[in-house]
Amino acid sequence: MLFWLTEFSDGGDAFNLFRYITFRAGGAFATALVFGFLFGRPLIDLLRRRQGKGQPIRDDGPQSHSVKAGTPTMGGLLILSALMVSTLLWARLDNPYVWIVVLVTLAFGLIGFADDYAKVTRQNTKGVSSRVRFGLGLLIAAMATYAAAKFHPPALTNQLAVPFLKEALINLGMFFVPFGMIVIVGAANAVNLTDGLDGLAIMPVMIAAGTLGIIAYAVGRVDFTEYLDVNYVPGTSELLIFSAALFGGGLGFLWYNAPPAAVFMGDTGSLALGGALGAMAVSIKHEIVLAIVGGLFVVEALSVIIQVLYFKRTGKRVFLMAPIHHHFEKRGWAEPQIVIRFWIISLILAMIGLATLKVR
Repeated sequence: MLFWLTEFSDGGDAFNLFRYITFRAGGAFATALVFGFLFGRPLIDLLRRRQGKGQPIRDDGPQSHSVKAGTPTMGGLLILSALMVSTLLWARLDNPYVWIVVLVTLAFGLIGFADDYAKVTRQNTKGVSSRVRFGLGLLIAAMATYAAAKFHPPALTNQLAVPFLKEALINLGMFFVPFGMIVIVGAANAVNLTDGLDGLAIMPVMIAAGTLGIIAYAVGRVDFTEYLDVNYVPGTSELLIFSAALFGGGLGFLWYNAPPAAVFMGDTGSLALGGALGAMAVSIKHEIVLAIVGGLFVVEALSVIIQVLYFKRTGKRVFLMAPIHHHFEKRGWAEPQIVIRFWIISLILAMIGLATLKVR
């Protein structure tokens, strides 16, 4: 919205700053961060009054989680509010990729909100039917992937870019939309599974979003893509503003979600943020890189899949408890120890993901 101030610029005044994506990204980060600090405590107080007993705790979970009883959920509303206000204020609203990612984020946030609401009102861990959640997620992802493919350059439409290889593209044709659906829905559910300890999910999400934002900025600039030998996707640089807003809003939320958490993000936040990562990856043609950058989420999701399949086949468990962060809890690791070590892993994976821009 503020970009429109450039219409009053003669090229040598303060309004000209709004032409620069990096300046607006900084503004988006600061706006979201301040928003989180200002409205975090009032929102938590409101959620506590409305929810009463807060988020129900799994009976079969680690015993240490019993102290979390009564903690309000739906804290993702704080992240999403900061993210939306900041993005709409600082991003170019005529950019299609911004709207694709924003609408996917909001849509998955609504699914998560409905799920959280059902859990809180019924006071059990069963919310909206998994089939309903999954079906709605696939529908949203299908529309987003189709829209992104329509705005991609003709040479990249329905193509899958392969990292580490120069100009390596795989033509998925009609299968690109199903592939994008898997990326977006898979990312949403993987982040949702990771959100099980105080501060565990939000920092890796911020790291992944920041990494994808840098990549988006690079692939949206023809001079950078020529130097790096990556595919040029015009217009994606604007997604740096979205990722900066997510980073700022995430930090504002983490202030209250740090152990011991005063609020949980809930499915409202985890599904929305995971969907946002998937939509960004599809938009910038870096779907495979998302699996690297978000490798922690992939491992968390795989641990659940492996646990379920192996138990159905043998009646035995591979992990003491899934997702895998609970396995380490059962092994005696302290919650902050798990969280910080997983953050470190996320940073390492982010560096590997960024390396794909140059190692070709």
